[in-house]
Amino acid sequence: MIIKVCGIRDAANIKELELLDIDWMGFIFYPGSPRYVGRSLGYIPSKVKKIGVFVDQDPQIVRERAAQNKLDAIQLHGSEPPWYCINLREEGYKVIKSFGIDEDDFIPIAQLDAYEGKCDYFLFDRKTTLHGGSGRKFDWNRLADYQGDTPFLLSGGISPGDVEKIKSFVHPRFAGIDINSRFEIEPALKDIEMIKTFIKQLG
Repeated sequence: MIIKVCGIRDAANIKELELLDIDWMGFIFYPGSPRYVGRSLGYIPSKVKKIGVFVDQDPQIVRERAAQNKLDAIQLHGSEPPWYCINLREEGYKVIKSFGIDEDDFIPIAQLDAYEGKCDYFLFDRKTTLHGGSGRKFDWNRLADYQGDTPFLLSGGISPGDVEKIKSFVHPRFAGIDINSRFEIEPALKDIEMIKTFIKQLG
């Protein structure tokens, strides 16, 4: 199972996280986020995959930030169309497309179908106006309706108390989890001991 820690900014915090048993780190390049890293990272980790998170930004900006920060993958958290994903993949980047799940609606199957084969991963988050990091969950059981081929990560309000829920979640395309605001001391500053304990409990 992939463990992705998202929304880190401080160089010392990144260095500490890099020593833990995590797979991906997510860095937010969207200026509207309280976890915005700016143009470039103060420290670029080498032991994990580096994911850049963008929201409806100009493709050239995405390319520049990706080159500056040696990103391995691009996470698109806005309304970017399928061709946007295709272009980035053709340039050699892994692409993660995020979809917000509204508590009162069905899984947007038709929308997901348009991105099948054009992204490497989907990320399912709770639909809010914050473009991630809201700390709010959605009902994971509703993902039973998703029968596509693209593997996905669970996101949205995952907390230290969700260990057993994660262990018991079953879906043929479930690839990993994305944790963020519920593991923070303050926005962008992650609680290392909390994450370490969480990973140990996940086994």
